[in-house]
Amino acid sequence: MSLKKFLLSFTFIKQLFFAFLIVCASLFLFMYWIGFTTNHGEEIIVPNLSKLTLQQAEDKLDELNLDFELLDTVDYNAAFPKLSVVQQDPHPGEKVKQNRVIYLKINSSGYSKVRIPELIQKTYRQAVPTLLALGLEVGDTTYIPNLAKDMVLEMKMNGNPVKAGVQVPKMTKIDLVLGDGKIGFEEGEMDSESDSISKDSTINLE
Repeated sequence: MSLKKFLLSFTFIKQLFFAFLIVCASLFLFMYWIGFTTNHGEEIIVPNLSKLTLQQAEDKLDELNLDFELLDTVDYNAAFPKLSVVQQDPHPGEKVKQNRVIYLKINSSGYSKVRIPELIQKTYRQAVPTLLALGLEVGDTTYIPNLAKDMVLEMKMNGNPVKAGVQVPKMTKIDLVLGDGKIGFEEGEMDSESDSISKDSTINLE
């Protein structure tokens, strides 16, 4: 039988058809296997773990076949319970595959401590940003007679004098005692009055 007749024969066409079916079936099975092993099309919505303890977050992620990794502890935030989840990545609502690692940051167990800066002889406008930059708060301000107006003369905490260098928790309120700038003016007036009285007395004596 010639090649041309063989290629046009029913036997060859039947074998070619079966070979085509086998290839198609193999491709289908291969794509199905790939989809099964990679969870193709299966996505999990990341839950909101905010304010949960690590144990609660782990239990919730285990139910969804997700893992977690603790990255760091952030500065204490009073809006969150101590040692609870503050930040997560990916964020809540995002879609991920199974076994995806969720990275967590938790709240500290309390405020970290800072040293009170030296504010004596600084102006109020200098003192305020210095305290805020360290995470401290500006408490009450009181004025006492002094030539230097708005200059810090004393620092207090809970009504008691406090010195620079003392360690206190962040968010502590530091009260400031400032000069009112009036003592020089009042003394000047008194000196002028005294000079006038002296001059008047001298004139009367003459």
